[in-house]
Amino acid sequence: MTDETKRRSREHAVERCRERGIVIPTIAEQRDPRTIPGEIAGRLPGIDMQAVDPLNLFRITWHNDPATGGFGPVNALVIPPELSGVPARIVGLVGRHFPTGAHKVGAAFGCLVPRLVAGEFDPTTQKAVWPSTGNYCRGGAFDSALLGCHAVAILPEEMSRERFEWLASIGAEIIATPGCESNVKEIFDACWEIRKTQPQAVIFNQFEEFGNYLWHFGVTGPAAQEAFAAVAGPRGRLAAWVGASGSAGTLGAGDFLKQTFPGCTITVAEALQCPTLLASGFGGHRIEGIGDKHVPWIHNVRTTDLVAAIDDEATMRLLRVFNEPAGRAALLGRGVARDLVERLPLLGISSICNLLAAIKTARHYELGADDVILTCFTDSAALYQTRLAELTAERGAYSEREAEIDFERRLLGAATDHVRELTYPERKAIHNLKYFTWVEQQGKTVAELNALWSPSFWTDLQAQLPAWDEAIGAFNRDAGVRGSGLGVREEAKR
Repeated sequence: MTDETKRRSREHAVERCRERGIVIPTIAEQRDPRTIPGEIAGRLPGIDMQAVDPLNLFRITWHNDPATGGFGPVNALVIPPELSGVPARIVGLVGRHFPTGAHKVGAAFGCLVPRLVAGEFDPTTQKAVWPSTGNYCRGGAFDSALLGCHAVAILPEEMSRERFEWLASIGAEIIATPGCESNVKEIFDACWEIRKTQPQAVIFNQFEEFGNYLWHFGVTGPAAQEAFAAVAGPRGRLAAWVGASGSAGTLGAGDFLKQTFPGCTITVAEALQCPTLLASGFGGHRIEGIGDKHVPWIHNVRTTDLVAAIDDEATMRLLRVFNEPAGRAALLGRGVARDLVERLPLLGISSICNLLAAIKTARHYELGADDVILTCFTDSAALYQTRLAELTAERGAYSEREAEIDFERRLLGAATDHVRELTYPERKAIHNLKYFTWVEQQGKTVAELNALWSPSFWTDLQAQLPAWDEAIGAFNRDAGVRGSGLGVREEAKR
């Protein structure tokens, strides 16, 4: 792309934002909404969080208060020992309270906005293509709708019906690829077809876009640190960050935490039915949203300490425990607090996967009551009501006896099987698996692959975040905002 092309694209993007009254938030504002100007923050309570309204860009944060429509502490859910069966406290950041109901709208923002403000994406002439296993393409479609540009969502045809219905409702073009969330190569194949046939399309591939990693490093990591501070107490120790492999974006938060708390370990969860990191394996599974059979380009494997493979049958059974009346009754009978039981639908299928991986981490490292494990509850059961209906149709009504068995076996009985603590050579071996996807199939070079093994690559990458905010501020000023991107839109000067 030439400098002149970038200049024109940026001018078009500036004009589009001026016409629509769009102020783009900085990463600093998404990290700490207290820095958002009162003129903007004061208008948010009157706007539906799911509305296609440009002000909802400022709600791409972990601090949304669903009760008031404003901002508050980091949304987090503490899983106590009576539910987890381990003495360590498990704290999950709650993604339900983002626009679209999942934090992936933030990852999409991190991939789109740096290109937009740099003139590398023209919303007036180009399509935005969002390859995904479900939530990322919804986040990308939402951000695209705010900019008034054409969104193309690519996701496997076996994903939950709720995702397809939502995408259709927002006007996205949908490409359903063969298979389930494990069939990521088929998604990549669809991207190559678009590259050949639609040169005006820009593909924001979450599995290789460092904006995904950086958004989580700059926003999710500090949010997790705040959530830890809220529960730590005088003896609390941050023991681990747990994230599913997926696109590897949330593992960027682990890198932030490991730098801030050097004793913190990082666990990567994946499906037992597709144990790519655990055993170079492959297969299909039902833990929606953690596409695999490859190692994402943006996974900083060198900082990964533990791999935990989770049986998808455990996640589906616990989905019933957490959402069916019989399951809730069983939990209450076991002494789990009612207010916690009522909040468990905040966990979708991949969130339950992360919870189980956190329990395995606690058992593997023999963590105690002073230890805190942080993880991410990506989305909620709201996206999986059809899955619950399918389970009922397939297996019959759920009984309290079944719930008791599932609670004992799948949650309290979660053990250290299918766990692998990585040595240095094992980390390097997993890193080298990237070759087969990214060099042989996706056009990366061996030199680029080797660069990813260097710690300085990642610290240099992280150092780009202040420049992002400077570029966003300059873009907002050109679009007619006051100050340095922290005000509201002025009338465009003709």
